Amino acid sequence: MKMKADQIIKNAKIFTADKDHPQASALVVKDGKFIYVGDEAGLSAYEGETIDLGGKFIMPGIIDGHVHVTTSIGFAYMDPGEYIVCSSKQEALDFMAASIKSHPGLKRHRFILERKYLNGDDIVKEDLDAICPDAELLILEGEGHSVWVNSKILDRHGITDETPDRVPELSYYVRKDGHVTGNAFESSGWHMLFDDLEVTDEQIDSELLRWIDYSVKAGVTVVFDAGFPEGEALHERIYERLYELDKQGKLPVYIDGSIALTNPKKMKEVVEAVKRFRQKFDSEHLNVHTFKVFMDGTLRIETAAQVTPYIDTNKRGATTFSKEEVAEVMKLLNEAGLDFHAHTVGEQSSRTVLDGVELAKKELGDKFRVRATCAHLEIQDDADMDRFAKLGVTANYSPWWHAGCTGGNPFEVWSSLLGEERANKMYRSKTMWKTGANVTWSSDNIIYGDFATWNPYLGMEIGMTRYINDKVNAPERTRVVAEYPSPCEKMSIEEMMLGYTINGAKQLGIEASKGSIEVGKDADFLIFDNDLLTAAHEGFSHNMPSEVYIGGKKMND
Repeated sequence: MKMKADQIIKNAKIFTADKDHPQASALVVKDGKFIYVGDEAGLSAYEGETIDLGGKFIMPGIIDGHVHVTTSIGFAYMDPGEYIVCSSKQEALDFMAASIKSHPGLKRHRFILERKYLNGDDIVKEDLDAICPDAELLILEGEGHSVWVNSKILDRHGITDETPDRVPELSYYVRKDGHVTGNAFESSGWHMLFDDLEVTDEQIDSELLRWIDYSVKAGVTVVFDAGFPEGEALHERIYERLYELDKQGKLPVYIDGSIALTNPKKMKEVVEAVKRFRQKFDSEHLNVHTFKVFMDGTLRIETAAQVTPYIDTNKRGATTFSKEEVAEVMKLLNEAGLDFHAHTVGEQSSRTVLDGVELAKKELGDKFRVRATCAHLEIQDDADMDRFAKLGVTANYSPWWHAGCTGGNPFEVWSSLLGEERANKMYRSKTMWKTGANVTWSSDNIIYGDFATWNPYLGMEIGMTRYINDKVNAPERTRVVAEYPSPCEKMSIEEMMLGYTINGAKQLGIEASKGSIEVGKDADFLIFDNDLLTAAHEGFSHNMPSEVYIGGKKMND
């Protein structure tokens, strides 16, 4: 007697992401699970609705290993303000003064400014007080990792010359002659961004549903949410809304959540918070079990921690934790059954995590169970490249950055900070892949907008080409003039798909149920009219699935 199935698909080209059986031509789904994957001869044991795909391409659902679901809600309702394009500090001040004059009565004025437009000069609170004496004034640096504020904001937050820096050379207040200037780097300024934000549940739901709709359209079936730095209360409220949406059957995308730490003094407090979130938010499509830490900052403002100093300032940046402190975190997480995820842009930050994992493993031995991930990895020291595989640490990259993504000539930008030799050794995902490490991919954005840079197929294209041109479905601001070196770091399409599927599942510890098309796993799969394995690499970002299935249920029309 034949087994009844909910769905039978034949005559397909299936990329399974199962290393033992990488390709198939048929699959069978029952009760939301794959019950058969193989060739068409095996379909004789099943009966039910049968679909002949005529050779169309199938792959597993996309897993994005580092996004910011909750932070993006904050930016959706916190108007970051007008974008300033100028050639000097005085032009920037004049632009803001004119805008403030034309918008009288506001409690706070906001602007966005790329630091490069200041041409080495800097803005201080006295400049801002002069053009905005009666209201608050905040300027968000274009990369989102520092702010300039006037005295009214400093006063409201109780920031004085005696206020200690959280982490010198990483999260700190810029001082001149011992006095705070109003410029704050990294998390020392982030809490000022959303301190006046009021958002209703309806507004939160509206943006979440917009993100869910996009994710389903793109075939993103699982994400790791990397937390909301300095926005803990809103972060929890958004998880409450996600939990409620899941109970209502409106959250088909699986969210693997976290709580983000920016202040090292709160380490134990955040571990306890993750435990609480794990109990509070445990539904079919929402689970929280990860401690996220910002181990360093960014390259452009030189807060990314380096082994070798920046060539223009001879500074190295700093890390949130020492290797001993990372080891302490690992032991606490191991005891609680939690996982670890770190923002690690610079070579010293990832080295410190690796050193901490190594120390914890030496002490705990076979009892060590923490899944550890280092994200971003823009630059790494040669000595650390093979340690990820040896220590079992996942390497998560944001591949749409791998064209440089600074506009103009990114190689010149990075060379001015790192020197040509090191700039030639950025974004070494292929080298990492060859070591046998678990390499995963992510979009990492903090603003929903039109979701252009959330697109996994954009990530796949740039991972394969290291170039953004007019054929790329991406914002104009990301255009670059040449392929970013080194060409030997280009990935294959198979590697990109594995990093977005089974490797992502391994990063999150859900490989038993997701990440590949295998018998017994959740029937999350995507159907494409184009064969992604043979599609042209240039223009790849325009691909979208024609059909998306999550748990065997068709999600799009």
